[in-house]
Amino acid sequence: MAKVRNERLREELKKTVSAIIFDMKDPRIPAVTSITDMEITPDLKYAKAHVSVYDTDPNAAATAVDALNHAAGFIAHEVGQRMTIRRVPSIRFVGDDSIAYSVHISEVIRSLHKDDAKNGEDEA
Repeated sequence: MAKVRNERLREELKKTVSAIIFDMKDPRIPAVTSITDMEITPDLKYAKAHVSVYDTDPNAAATAVDALNHAAGFIAHEVGQRMTIRRVPSIRFVGDDSIAYSVHISEVIRSLHKDDAKNGEDEA
């Protein structure tokens, strides 16, 4: 029962933090920034948010994570305003390159298919 409740709280916190980040007007945070995972301690004191940024600038992810960690107090305050929660956790943001990695893998697969199609035309 407690595990289900904690999972529900984790998802709700993830959605709330994502909405707060979307509402923020910080130019250091790109438009395509998402929370991919949220870890919460059982006592709700601490939370770790995994942030994935998709941007052409390779330093955009590090800049966005720094900006979010700088604004962590504001984000925690907003979480307290938007959620009915026993304790608002202290949030720490960490980088997650899963979106960029999946785009890279998709490009590699696409290039392999182009090579296969080109080889098929050469043989015909």
